[in-house]
Amino acid sequence: MKKIIYFVEFLLVKFLFIICKFIGYKSASNLGFFIGKNFGNFFRKKKSIIENLHKSKITINISDNQFVDNILGNYGRILTEYPFLKDFRNNKLEQFIKIDGVENLDNIKNNKRPVVFISGHFNNFELMAMQIEKYGINLAAIYRPLNNIFLNKTMEQIRNKYICKNQIKKGRSGTRQILENLKKGNSIALMIDQRVTQGIKIDFFGNLASTTTIPAQIIKKYQCNLVPIYIERLEKYNFKMYVSQPIVINAEKSQEEISKHLNKILEKMILKNPDQWIWTHNRWKK
Repeated sequence: MKKIIYFVEFLLVKFLFIICKFIGYKSASNLGFFIGKNFGNFFRKKKSIIENLHKSKITINISDNQFVDNILGNYGRILTEYPFLKDFRNNKLEQFIKIDGVENLDNIKNNKRPVVFISGHFNNFELMAMQIEKYGINLAAIYRPLNNIFLNKTMEQIRNKYICKNQIKKGRSGTRQILENLKKGNSIALMIDQRVTQGIKIDFFGNLASTTTIPAQIIKKYQCNLVPIYIERLEKYNFKMYVSQPIVINAEKSQEEISKHLNKILEKMILKNPDQWIWTHNRWKK
């Protein structure tokens, strides 16, 4: 039964992508916001978003309902922007994205030493690894496969073609690939905001949250510098990506200490635009 549901979802998304290409980037993004705001609750429960918001104890200047509408609307925009990642890659839509911190990418590229890029699922998160690779930095991006096996194949094709050619699937085999890439001198990009089963409980917005230790392990073993990156949506269709200066982390620190520091960095990113983060990742689940 689940496979049938997944296949129907796959067909609907493929049909939506066809419509999006026909109506163009801006109209497709607006359509995505409408779909996400009005129908997103069928896929991402509003209740879970509000519960996670309250667990974080952060203060927002809009109502809970407006906050959720913005988040689900952004979900929709991200989905309907997938058909245009090819155009972002080929610079046909380059006017819609600006990078703050180009000089830091220059230094990383010229230094030829691998670094660890970290970020979270902000709008539009797929563009970050794309821009880094386009800049000429050898990169491997870690991703989590979708549960929908039919849709996942499509998304993997898009990621391999237009986002980052070197994709590493999360898991045991992925850990081996990370090490192989680092030995080749490739930098690693990964999201640190998802709940993980093989992690440790560390403070995140005032509550213990399941936290990945992969970046801490890499930093300790290979003495890689850390580079936080962040992307925000401006005026619906435009993006600004921020690339921080490489941060030297003391490899003598424990995995827990390093991971706690990374959570603090992630918190600052989220607080910049709380409704542009994907709040459905239940980091605080016991």
